Amino acid sequence: MLAGRCSSKVCFAGKCVTMTSPYFMQTRSVVTRSGNQTAGCRPAATVGSKLTNRRRTADPVSSVEVKVEVEEARIAEQKTPSDSSPKGDDESVSLVKTEHWEPPDWKKQLGFIREMRSSHDAPVDHMGAEKCYDPEAPAHVRRFQVLVSLMLSSQTKDQVTAAAMQKLRAHGCTVENVLATDDETLGKLIYPVGFWRPCLPLHTPSFIITKEFAGDIPKCVEGLVRLPGVGPKMAHLAMDIAWDQVSGIGVDTHVHRISNRLGWLRKPTKNPEETRKALEEWLPRELWSEINWLLVGFGQQVCLPVSPLCSVCLNQHSCPSEKGLLSRMNPTVEQPNY
Repeated sequence: MLAGRCSSKVCFAGKCVTMTSPYFMQTRSVVTRSGNQTAGCRPAATVGSKLTNRRRTADPVSSVEVKVEVEEARIAEQKTPSDSSPKGDDESVSLVKTEHWEPPDWKKQLGFIREMRSSHDAPVDHMGAEKCYDPEAPAHVRRFQVLVSLMLSSQTKDQVTAAAMQKLRAHGCTVENVLATDDETLGKLIYPVGFWRPCLPLHTPSFIITKEFAGDIPKCVEGLVRLPGVGPKMAHLAMDIAWDQVSGIGVDTHVHRISNRLGWLRKPTKNPEETRKALEEWLPRELWSEINWLLVGFGQQVCLPVSPLCSVCLNQHSCPSEKGLLSRMNPTVEQPNY
């Protein structure tokens, strides 16, 4: 009987690992939320519930039982509602899971950012990765062009990326054409993107896509980050734009900077990857796709890296960051028309 119980526990544990591991889930190929594990068992009945219908007697033979029962009742009365969590190791896990932190003014700030972005006139709105592919091309070609535009955009501004993609598309921006194009020609096509002279990282990813993924870009974050020159930010954006699957938040320099300035992180982060993990801990998943587009355009127009236009920002009164306020340095700055 004991062996049977042990065997069932082993099987249950195996199922839990298979179900929660991100590499067994099609739509989530990497862990995108810190500590997003769920408890596998429900807690047993509490001491208080066990005592609800119990009757105490004065039988002198069971005086020990009566004493224990009275002590249990006393403990149950002292317990607060929050103490009704699972026992043992599960109790500490449950307490950690139920703790939810979020910035105090984030919904109001997000609404103001949407208002400031309502004109859709930032460079990312017209020259971002989702605008650089050929809509008439076959699906696998469109996906490859999305990935290429993301790789180029990591080295330069959207305007330069869009110009390079226009030349590449005229040449034939497919995996086969990239592999068949010599270094000098390919370098001229993507010039002046920063990395073209020291190396041409488009060749190696194209070769891997051909040999390992049947000519189409990988459909998981794990496969995308295996491609040279592709990091987590590009992988999550490629999953969203090319495959229409939200696997995580695409955090670039704009999202990283603005999230820290607005206080959207429990503590300041040092790089975009730390910011991505911190944002995914509290930001509702239905906003993961939109937040990159919103903050990138906002960072291109208002929340600039140097001398941000704080005096015209609708969040100027709730933004905790007060360094470099333009209203203190240049109060006559031209007001944008939102």
